[in-house]
Amino acid sequence: MSFFISEAQAQTAGAGAPPGGEMFQIGFLVLMFALFYFIAIRPQRKRQKEHAAMVAALAKGDEVVTTSGILGKVNKLDDAYVVVGVTDNVELKFQRSSIHAVLPKGTLKAI
Repeated sequence: MSFFISEAQAQTAGAGAPPGGEMFQIGFLVLMFALFYFIAIRPQRKRQKEHAAMVAALAKGDEVVTTSGILGKVNKLDDAYVVVGVTDNVELKFQRSSIHAVLPKGTLKAI
């Protein structure tokens, strides 16, 4: 049993880190974070700002698509909710954030 312990001590005594290895690891981590920021975080924030601006600019009569894929025309607006007219006498109430896109005028008639 003592044979294995002395062997392990001999291995750790001879192993040494190469000079400058810590700086390389820190530099690598900083580079990876910067890459992750420019690939994932920054574009997502840009999309969130665009969506918030689109939701804030909603007006009565806009033709919209919800995140669930329902097409309709905005009939009423509230601070937190939007009433979307889907067909005659059918209105659905959605949260403002569930509006996915605003369509060009006349899209619903073309479909």
